[in-house]
Amino acid sequence: MIPARVPRVLRMGPARLTAGLDHCRRLDLPAHRTLHGVTEPRTLDELISYANEVDMRGRGGAAFPFARKLRAVADAVGSGGECVVLINGAEGEPASSKDAMLLTRNPHLVLDGAVLAAEALGAREVVLATAGGEVAEASVNAAVAERRAANISGGAESRVPIRVVGIQERFISGEGGALVNAVNGELGIPPGRKRRAAISGVDGLPTLLSNTETYAQLALLAEYGPEKYAEIGTSKEPGTILLTVSGGAAEGAVIETPTGTMLADVLDLCEADIGDGVLIGGYHGAWLSAEAVQTAVISREGMKAAGATLGAGIIVPLGDSTCSLGEAARVASYLAAESAGQCGPCRLGLPDVARLMCDLVEGNGSVDAIRRAVRVVERRGACFHPDGTAKFVLSALDSFESEIALHLEQGTCGRPVRGVMPMPEREPEPEYRLEVDWSRCVGHGLCAHLLPEFVKLDDYGFPSFRTIPQFMLREARRAVEMCPALALRLGSSSGDGHGAPAPKPNGSPLRLVKDGMMKAGASAPRLTRVGAAPSVRARGTAG
Repeated sequence: MIPARVPRVLRMGPARLTAGLDHCRRLDLPAHRTLHGVTEPRTLDELISYANEVDMRGRGGAAFPFARKLRAVADAVGSGGECVVLINGAEGEPASSKDAMLLTRNPHLVLDGAVLAAEALGAREVVLATAGGEVAEASVNAAVAERRAANISGGAESRVPIRVVGIQERFISGEGGALVNAVNGELGIPPGRKRRAAISGVDGLPTLLSNTETYAQLALLAEYGPEKYAEIGTSKEPGTILLTVSGGAAEGAVIETPTGTMLADVLDLCEADIGDGVLIGGYHGAWLSAEAVQTAVISREGMKAAGATLGAGIIVPLGDSTCSLGEAARVASYLAAESAGQCGPCRLGLPDVARLMCDLVEGNGSVDAIRRAVRVVERRGACFHPDGTAKFVLSALDSFESEIALHLEQGTCGRPVRGVMPMPEREPEPEYRLEVDWSRCVGHGLCAHLLPEFVKLDDYGFPSFRTIPQFMLREARRAVEMCPALALRLGSSSGDGHGAPAPKPNGSPLRLVKDGMMKAGASAPRLTRVGAAPSVRARGTAG
């Protein structure tokens, strides 16, 4: 989820991924070739050897060894088969901007790495999937056109076809299975069963799937060679890394820094006040206290020692001006709304966790109730989203104990919820409501059986209804169709029943729609409506 304005770029140490960006807003192909030269092809064994020598890991969050991905795809292809190289530019994290920066300002470095891998694997094509908005998508389409024009004029650019696919923007769009589904023209949500892209990905072919920074790092590794590449950074995790620093206490930026840099130095560069804590690793990450920040080191190993996960390099300091518990509740509500809604933990568990968090902000409920609700969703989801949300919530409960005590004793900590945690600015998707013709309803109770989470029966067996979110529209229609008395119909909650739009909610960032999982200002689930077109927005192909 990329902001409309690409953030400024800062660096600590030598420029690699950001080389040239202090002189050019965007590096076109001639400028890129002046800096990095023409990419020489490498064999598969060479790339695997290079990646193993520097222990190159994926930079999308999971830190999976890149050499193992290459080998897995090669083994799946066998002799004479086809494969695809897929670039994950679908930055689902609202607090991350490094994909936007690379695709908008330095797209050719990303494409160089992907083309290197494609040539080594003998891939059919390179596919770049982005949910980065018009600017990023236009930049990569222009980069593809620049390469085509260079070949037409006698240049030596690779002729591996490159296809750009714009997909629907949402938090889970960058999950591997969801991305493959979207590229294949299906609904862009994680599959219910784990499916390895290396075995079956784009068009059912073995697919090498990594994010933009990973491919950019591969291009640099091939350019420098392992020995020079490892001249900076730590011995176990050589090279540089991209960090996105944002939040209410920082001058937002994407920072390139060698691994081994102190987290406190990065925050000082951004003139950031820590306040009650710093979120590390994004909205599936964990909070570090002000004390832990002072000794934390920017590396996978360093963050693990501090009690966090580096993930995709997201750093969000809170500062002192906002209610930290309220900010955590905002994020929990957002994550509940952004789920795929295809399993119990997402449909029921995450909304309950979000409501309990918001109750806690208002001085009601209890920490124990939230922990019980979290235990219900952990390790039971169809994808990692419930587990990641649970990790974030539990970390907030541990980190903001004093804040929670104030809310329970006084109803507030005295600070407003300023909404400093980055959130996408979107119009909410419509919600729906079930309406009943009471002259027909005789209390069969079938609607409550079909939609137990949204329909409750009173002591006499008659129903009362909660608002239906969009991802439950199919099930709501089924309940209407199966009502034995034909007493139900489905209407939109966005109007008054006569086509007039409902008034927009106002108030603090924590004001919730009590019968759903959403709060004012957050986005509703962005799943394709029943009967609508697939979630692929645009396609462009170049050879």
